[in-house]
Amino acid sequence: MPRFPIFRLGKEPEKAALPQLVAAIPAINLEGLAVGVDNLRHDVALSPRFADAGRAQIMRLIVRHGELEGLLAAEAPQKTQAPSWLRTAAAGGAHEKGRIAADPSDWKPLLAELHLAALNRAKKEEKLSIDLLARLAVTKFLRMEMSVQFSQVLERCRVLLKSYEGIRQGKAVEYRERVAAFQVRKKIILRKTGQELFETLRAIEKETLARTRRSFFGEAKAAEPGSATLSSYGLFVNRLAFSEDGRDDYLCAEHYVMLGNWDRDPDRYPRLQDVVWGFLRSLYGEEITTETIDSWLCAPENARALVGTGTPDESTAEGIAQQERLAKWVRLLEDEQVMECVIASYHTVPLLGEYAPRINPQQLKNALISRPECDRVERMIQEHGKLSPASLYAAVAKVAGCRGAERSKVAARFLQDFSHYHRDLRRLETLNAAMDSVNLVSTDKLRELSRMNGTLYEFLLPDEQPQQPEEERVLRHVVLKADVRDSTRLTRTLMEQGLNPASYFSLNFYDPVNKLLAKYGAQKVFLEGDAIILAILEREGEPGLAVSRTCVLAREIIEIVRGYNQLMKRSGMPELSLGIGITLQESAPLYLMDGDHQIMISEALNESDRLSSCNKKARKIMESQAGPFHVYVFQSEEAAPLSEDANPEDLVISYNLGGIRMNQAAFRKLEQEISLAPLAVKLPPSMASDKGEYRLSSGTVPVDRDIFRKIVVRESRVPRVNAEDFSVQGWTERTYYEVCTDPAIYAALEKKKSAKA
Repeated sequence: MPRFPIFRLGKEPEKAALPQLVAAIPAINLEGLAVGVDNLRHDVALSPRFADAGRAQIMRLIVRHGELEGLLAAEAPQKTQAPSWLRTAAAGGAHEKGRIAADPSDWKPLLAELHLAALNRAKKEEKLSIDLLARLAVTKFLRMEMSVQFSQVLERCRVLLKSYEGIRQGKAVEYRERVAAFQVRKKIILRKTGQELFETLRAIEKETLARTRRSFFGEAKAAEPGSATLSSYGLFVNRLAFSEDGRDDYLCAEHYVMLGNWDRDPDRYPRLQDVVWGFLRSLYGEEITTETIDSWLCAPENARALVGTGTPDESTAEGIAQQERLAKWVRLLEDEQVMECVIASYHTVPLLGEYAPRINPQQLKNALISRPECDRVERMIQEHGKLSPASLYAAVAKVAGCRGAERSKVAARFLQDFSHYHRDLRRLETLNAAMDSVNLVSTDKLRELSRMNGTLYEFLLPDEQPQQPEEERVLRHVVLKADVRDSTRLTRTLMEQGLNPASYFSLNFYDPVNKLLAKYGAQKVFLEGDAIILAILEREGEPGLAVSRTCVLAREIIEIVRGYNQLMKRSGMPELSLGIGITLQESAPLYLMDGDHQIMISEALNESDRLSSCNKKARKIMESQAGPFHVYVFQSEEAAPLSEDANPEDLVISYNLGGIRMNQAAFRKLEQEISLAPLAVKLPPSMASDKGEYRLSSGTVPVDRDIFRKIVVRESRVPRVNAEDFSVQGWTERTYYEVCTDPAIYAALEKKKSAKA
């Protein structure tokens, strides 16, 4: 009888492949910017008022963290003996044209205003590198001033001590001890000052700058070769940005992991870097280059992909693989005799607030794993008299009791924290190298020379900008016409009810619109019967946001009228209905004078009139089936061919009831002003003929500092219809554009955003 081979039923689970690691290389590119008069660096001049406020703020922080408020308050009677520059500093800030910039509340708004001005300039010139240069200049200025202001505070203290020589010896001894402590704690004081500056910068980045930047340049600006990209801004949101070399024990302990500093320490940064490189090469092969591993470590998410959080899910192939890699990582740390140091580093953090700076953080860490060092620290605690060693003993017990799964969690956390620290160190190195290419111009002579040569980048506050001449050139203008529907019938209805039509239109339409003009920089052209016509002029040297601001203004007008209509409905009064047209003209308007009154002449006026109009027959048929859109454009099937000089708009039938329609030139300009992203949302069913023939895009418009408005724009093709029943017969190649106003669309947009978040 022949033998049959016996096959094993089932298969061994496939081993999960190694994760694909992300490569990140910190970089900042200032290509396209002119070099200064030394042909090496970029000349930058910062706002004088901002510089004064920055110096005053840094001095306040140094005095506060140096615990010198009471001491420096005592210099008031003697300050007349000090040099003039010290008397100015003692006043709490620098003088500028008789004004003292010493109010702490001025600092953050000025910082935000300066950065927003730089962003507006970058948008105007379409160079993100201009904003990066401003960020580098501000960071370099603040870092330089930290050392300068510390020296000035110290000099003020020395002048004060001299005034006490020979008199009131008790006070002199006390003040001398406080000044000596101030000098000894220099590194700690500067670290705390730098961290407060960092927190302020991070706050305005989160509150204002990031959103404005995304609005101007999109979520992820394409990284063309040699161009500046949005990823460069990570260099500035870095806790190490205001440290000397990134090797501060307190900073590392609180936000990363505290590594060794002494030559005998097994957990020094260079040695641990070699350990991590060895771990990655053991997984991915010895042929992996140092540059590749360095780029992997600059992406902390890679550490999580490799070893997880220390508690992998063993029910999946990937979880089992993570468990194996984590066990290998723990063994490597133990073989290199650094595992105990890593565990002690994390348990040292709670001790810093109680024992440091009297006891060095490295001594505290070593005391948790070394008996002789523990005895030495214990004696130091007992010599102090007011400290208890109880917390130290508890930490020693925790380190000794860290076993099994807890060690794995610590090892996984350490790999992520080390990667985070490595990334920020590389960012700091890149930032320092970039700041070397910035020359903060300090003298008037050099500033004027650089300005004459066209190589000076000045970043000023809005109120410091040089006054533009009255004949400043207008590049283009946008006209908005808001037309009231059925105003004749509405007037008659009001009069039949014994009401005043003039006050009705004024209170519910004209007055609310007038209050919006200053907010958007708009001007009233004139009133045309029942319509109001507004214009926004875009001048040379201003941020090019005329169309986007007009779109938001139009939306707000619709929303205001909608709100008043709800009140009118409850009162039994007739409601207002509008149609708005927006037209861009790529030239300045003309004016004729009627006495002292200017009258605008522009083709945009006529086109905005057509865009805001609504055909009566189209309204009768479409009002009940328009859906969430309020603008439709049709071309009659029976329309005669156009002559060469005819306007294509003469053939279309417009429907605009509570909607906003813009011309093609305005839409193209809007695409340049802000980043428009394709939008796909579920909307209530609209008219069947419009399905599949439109595209939605959404964008964010910066209206003011910290004020942003969403707009949704619909681009749709013009159908050919039967003029009797508006049934679709085909589609033309022409398009029209609507700024959506229906609340359902924006509710769907917010819902999608929340779901994505």
